[in-house]
Amino acid sequence: MDLRIFTEPQQGATYEDLLRVATATEVLGFDAFFRSDHYLRIGGGDPGAGPSDAWLTLAALARETSRIRLGTLVTPTTFRLPGPLAISAAQVDRMSGGRVELGLGAGWNAREHAAYGIPFPETGERFDRFVEQVEVIDGLLRTPEGATYSFTGEHHTVVDSPALPKPVQSPRPPIILGGLGKSRSAALTARFADEFNVAFRSVEETNEIFGRVRAAVDPTGRDVVYSVAQVLCVGRDEGEIARRAAAIGREVDELRENGLAGTPAEVVDRIGRFVETTGTTRLYLQVLDLGDLEHLELVAAEVARQVG
Repeated sequence: MDLRIFTEPQQGATYEDLLRVATATEVLGFDAFFRSDHYLRIGGGDPGAGPSDAWLTLAALARETSRIRLGTLVTPTTFRLPGPLAISAAQVDRMSGGRVELGLGAGWNAREHAAYGIPFPETGERFDRFVEQVEVIDGLLRTPEGATYSFTGEHHTVVDSPALPKPVQSPRPPIILGGLGKSRSAALTARFADEFNVAFRSVEETNEIFGRVRAAVDPTGRDVVYSVAQVLCVGRDEGEIARRAAAIGREVDELRENGLAGTPAEVVDRIGRFVETTGTTRLYLQVLDLGDLEHLELVAAEVARQVG
């Protein structure tokens, strides 16, 4: 089981905050540091330092870490044109020595698009564009040295691109897709994804979604990793659990129902249910209190060693 740390910096975080968490992620033996890609705080309230750009952050962390994987969960393709996004991903992959992973989504938060003048088409068109964007990004990142890439679609056209710079990873950095596994997203996963992620769903819901995606993927013979993301709230006793829940504005009972919350033993048991029922092999631990590095130390010592 790969355990990855997953942060939500749009809720208010400086680069220094993220560097401390990424450094702890590496030192404590977790597999990867991931961050969301948003331009507004989700849910209102005081944003503190405010959001930061995901790919600028990853570029800096690429030079300040040496082992952990780095990526987004997920980058909305509405934020960046597919060509420039492929360039950013390839460059950060080179800067990290081949440690980048690219989580992609169609975008969903209309308010943050409006706040920064980013076009936000209706759902149908947005997904149509997303399908083309995934194909273009895949094509650009796979194009071999000395060759060019072209694509003609309804929304995007690429003509004789040299597809530079080249990533370190071959044939390209892994692409992560997610969602509810409906027919079009399952088909897109079967064509392009190296990993399919389900976020913040129960064991039973996750199993149903994975089933729909596997039905599309298995006939292709492609090897896809199935992963989940869950909010993290672990404590040695009830008082510590309650303190950590209060720090992120959540209730303990709700977190026990909808996340990875409780004592280390409880969390190990719930991870086991995901593994046994759904076939999950990778877990993104959503850490919402970025100042609580003792939380990560506890999970590394008391959870990771039992499920790793």
